[in-house]
Amino acid sequence: MIRIEDVIEKVENNRPESDIDLIRRAYLFSALHHRGQKRASGEPYLVHPLAVADILAEMRLDETSVSTGLLHDVVEDTLVDLDTIKTYFGEEITRLVDGLTKIAYISDLSKEKQQAENVRKMVLAMITDVRVVLIKLADRLHNMRTMQFLKPEKRARISQETLDIYAPIAHRLGMGKLRSELEDLSFQNLYADEYKKLSKEVEARRPELEATLEKITNSIKGKLTENDVPFVLIEGRVKRLFSLWKKLKKRKLTIDQVYDLIAARIITTNEKKNCYVALSVIHDIWTPVPERFKDWIAIPRDNLYQSLHTSVIGDSGQSFEVQIRTQEMHQIAEEGVAAHWKYKESKLGKREEDESLDELRKTVEKLLLPLVESTQETEDSEDFIESLKLDLYPKDVYAFTPMGRIIQLPRGATPIDFAYAVHSEVGDTCTGAKIKGRIVPLKTELQNGDVVEILTTPNSTPSRDWLSHVATSRARNRIRHWIAEQQRAESIEIGRKLLEKEADKFHISPKKLLNNEGEMKRIANEYGLGRAEDLLASIGYGKTLPRNVLAKFLGAKKFAELDPEKKKETKFQTGVKAVKKFIGLGEDAIIVKGVDNLLTTRARCCNPLTGEDIVGYISLGKGIVVHNKNCKNVKQLMVNKDRIVEVEWAKNEAKHIQSVCLLATTENRTGMLAGITNAIAEIKTGIRNANASVSKDDRGLIEVTIEVFDKKHLDRVITSVEKVPGVIAVERVNT
Repeated sequence: MIRIEDVIEKVENNRPESDIDLIRRAYLFSALHHRGQKRASGEPYLVHPLAVADILAEMRLDETSVSTGLLHDVVEDTLVDLDTIKTYFGEEITRLVDGLTKIAYISDLSKEKQQAENVRKMVLAMITDVRVVLIKLADRLHNMRTMQFLKPEKRARISQETLDIYAPIAHRLGMGKLRSELEDLSFQNLYADEYKKLSKEVEARRPELEATLEKITNSIKGKLTENDVPFVLIEGRVKRLFSLWKKLKKRKLTIDQVYDLIAARIITTNEKKNCYVALSVIHDIWTPVPERFKDWIAIPRDNLYQSLHTSVIGDSGQSFEVQIRTQEMHQIAEEGVAAHWKYKESKLGKREEDESLDELRKTVEKLLLPLVESTQETEDSEDFIESLKLDLYPKDVYAFTPMGRIIQLPRGATPIDFAYAVHSEVGDTCTGAKIKGRIVPLKTELQNGDVVEILTTPNSTPSRDWLSHVATSRARNRIRHWIAEQQRAESIEIGRKLLEKEADKFHISPKKLLNNEGEMKRIANEYGLGRAEDLLASIGYGKTLPRNVLAKFLGAKKFAELDPEKKKETKFQTGVKAVKKFIGLGEDAIIVKGVDNLLTTRARCCNPLTGEDIVGYISLGKGIVVHNKNCKNVKQLMVNKDRIVEVEWAKNEAKHIQSVCLLATTENRTGMLAGITNAIAEIKTGIRNANASVSKDDRGLIEVTIEVFDKKHLDRVITSVEKVPGVIAVERVNT
């Protein structure tokens, strides 16, 4: 167990002039108020804040950060409030603790939305003071290291959030070492079987890989010394498990086909020119792989990262990567903004510490302000998280305007992203693009060094199709906003006409209803809407039935007297039930919240299985179409949130069989089809069809249509197939 004296010793060694008394007071305060509390492991809760403070001390952060690490949970988990923190520790620590404290439970928000709001709060706080996110990352790192005592569901949720949000934030801040550990721990908890399998494969090859690395590093040391190139360190490494797993999954490779499974790193003295001299030596020893050279020194990544990367072919024919950087560049690559702070303070005295912190804040603001600006425009919590994920995506493409301005974009970005990065109006009126003087489709992926000219027309407007071809949240949010506004205007008009038509059936003057602003607002409020226009839009989307609005306007008694279709309504309800039964849904298979008498069907594109996360989309003329939340079409369909309804699986739904198609990518050898079908049959699962073929890159492609009851059944089948020797990847495909 870490002791407070261990933490203090690190702080004193790293920052001799620190206020140690502040740290001791924070420790005693935390110990007092967490007294009696236990972690899931059964240990005293104080173990956690002490571990967080220790991680912060290792980062060489100041006494304020270390003290906040000790106090970060007292407001959230004890009866202490922020005013008490302010009284004992002052405004600075209070502000940091507040930025780290989760928003109090809000009963009418889902767990996902509360999570999103807490992330939003942290993102906004970290712009003011980067120490908020550094302390949060230390907190998350210790929690990830000690997750074995939590329930599997909670481990999975926290690990997914770490992969989606916290590891990318660490990457954005250049903290490569911390990011790597977060990713590997998340991988281990989310995909335990795949982690064990891959770990076993790597460990089996480790002796051979390390022997190869030793030869490579010895060759490099000898040649650099021979050519009088000064260096501090030559080291080798085997690719991280998570990074390796991602590459294998994405490209459907076997481990033997990964060209950068091993890599060498050269750390030179702090003169940039030595990196380029070392590069020429490496290219003299081994043949470089064409188009595998990257100069991140001349054009640093947006997270401060600088290094030269080159891939070469070794003596045995095996390709590997070589990274070359100075000592200071290496420190920044490993520790990011924390290293930047350290370097500044090593060059300045205590008196200049405030100036150093201000400089760090400016650096962090440059890294994170675009992130905050693009997400501040997003009110919806789910959209906020989606935008955040897009903005945290590594930006590795550098394109240029015809005037020479550099536009930095993520991989996969298109001229549409480029146009919106230049200016919102340029994006909205974009009609075409030229790359290096030639007209190209708007869906063309940009490459490093492209000179892009955007063609515009004053009256042009965004297209829904653009959503399939953008990689930045700025572009996506602008396009979605425009489409939503257009759909809303159309839906208000449709809603008005539908309500007028329904009013005519009851022999009520439409003007008497629509012009009665007070009554329309009262009815809108009963539906949880703010204005009469919102009510009309809801009718237009099909979310609210016009006859229900009339019922609220007339009152139950008068509505019953005037209702001309009472008998027809009964027939309609019976018809809906009959149709549901005919298509195999069952009367209560899917429950829709807040919508009456609408037919519910499963989307053909994803055919959601019982137990999967689902979402309902109101499609005019088709009722509510239910999609799997991970369906590839959901992002486009869900542009307008007003057309989304909450749906859930009925608890008492009778099980019924659904057909699902799986595609297994395998090694091309005899017996693979038999092995897969046997694995499926062993868990008593029906097979409707099976086909085998060979891909262009000499892989086996086995497509199997199986019969399953629900998501758990499907997961068991996939796990069983993945265990078959020679299977590289298994995925569900839509037929």
